[in-house]
Amino acid sequence: MRVAAIDQGTTSTRCLVIENNASWRVAGSLRHAQRHPGPGHVEHDPEELLGNIRKLLSQAGSVDAIAIANQGESCLAWDAETGDALSPVIVWQDARTAAALKSLGADAEALSRQISGLPLDAYFSASKFTWMLKNIPAVATAHANGRLRLGTTDAFFLDRLTGRFATDAATASRTGMMNLATEEWSPDLCALHGVPMDCLPEILAVDETFGEYGDVPVRASIVDQQAALYGHGCRRSGDCKITFGTGAFLLCVSDGRPSDTADLLPTIAWRKRETETAHAVEAGVYDAGAALEWAARIGLYSSVEDLEALEGPSALSKGLIFVPALSGLAAPYWDRDAAPLFIGMDHATDRLDMVRSVLEGIALLTATLIERTAAVTRVSETISIDGGLSRNRYFAQFLASASNRTICVPPMHELTALGLAELCGIDASPARSNAAVFRPDGSVTDAERTRFAQAVERSRDWHSARP
Repeated sequence: MRVAAIDQGTTSTRCLVIENNASWRVAGSLRHAQRHPGPGHVEHDPEELLGNIRKLLSQAGSVDAIAIANQGESCLAWDAETGDALSPVIVWQDARTAAALKSLGADAEALSRQISGLPLDAYFSASKFTWMLKNIPAVATAHANGRLRLGTTDAFFLDRLTGRFATDAATASRTGMMNLATEEWSPDLCALHGVPMDCLPEILAVDETFGEYGDVPVRASIVDQQAALYGHGCRRSGDCKITFGTGAFLLCVSDGRPSDTADLLPTIAWRKRETETAHAVEAGVYDAGAALEWAARIGLYSSVEDLEALEGPSALSKGLIFVPALSGLAAPYWDRDAAPLFIGMDHATDRLDMVRSVLEGIALLTATLIERTAAVTRVSETISIDGGLSRNRYFAQFLASASNRTICVPPMHELTALGLAELCGIDASPARSNAAVFRPDGSVTDAERTRFAQAVERSRDWHSARP
């Protein structure tokens, strides 16, 4: 069996062809434009994303199945009859609806958490749909004429590629409109956000057949982070992975649906047709790879080789701390007003000290997520990581020390694509063998962890302290 695994991410779309013997090849990778039309706004062109998927499928050659991973909360509106996009893709990072969500009040927050398990945050799709209906005339007109479709990007791709208007349960659980207990759209939450429920896609299991592209069936469709969880081989309660892409996303398989996750996120890991739904706890950092890209853009480093050459004492041990809150802070803080900041610079601080501090800040914020997750569900002593930052040995070792956990880095870095192939029925476990292992070495002290936590609180105080 040969699967074309499409990983449609925040900055690029990749296609891997994976076979039963776990052999694989990259069929291609295409970047797409990021638009920032206003403060806190992040958009993509839906036709560009769809065109890139089509190009990569044409480069994949002969395959037996297609599987697609989506960005999760990124969403758009389109015309049910023509298929034409009526809005840009409003990306998960976009914060334009934060003030409107705050105005809904505490009762609305409690209702959202009770039904969907999610806080009222601009990260999720629901308020993005509200914004489209109120601010894009073509969307309101299509709704009035009975021609409106609203969905996360997967539903748009599937509708245009196969003619099936559908999403999977894991993706639906990221919208803020799905009842986590029934795994169906919630009338109460749709009413809260003013989103017409009849414009939303059908919710299916991850391994349904989502139609055919040409004569090739689309056999799996799911959020990229859940696909990566599966690709890491996480199947049992406590199995945990962290993917370091634009953001950093921790997912830990839980023992059934968590009843209390505090300020973390209960979510569906995957729903299959013939097994019980697998649940997980999620936590995230908005800016991981995005923070490094920012550091490169302002000249803190010029090449990946600069990062590979890091060695010696940490910036933290010199008193230098960076809080990577360029887009605010996600779980467990849910504070869009938090500010990025450096603390502890002096005349001896140089560029590489600062970029080392950026790496360490991402790791320390991630270690906080691990600690908070362990407070609500069991977390294995070994955590598997992937994504661009996982390939940096300094970062992986620092994360092990900061979290007091063993960090495992599989040799095959395309874990989202691997998970997609396995959800289609391929056994790709050999691709995870011979992983690099990093163990805690005591180099990060409790006092240093406390100083970082204090820096995070200063980051959160910045907004209220402004004149």
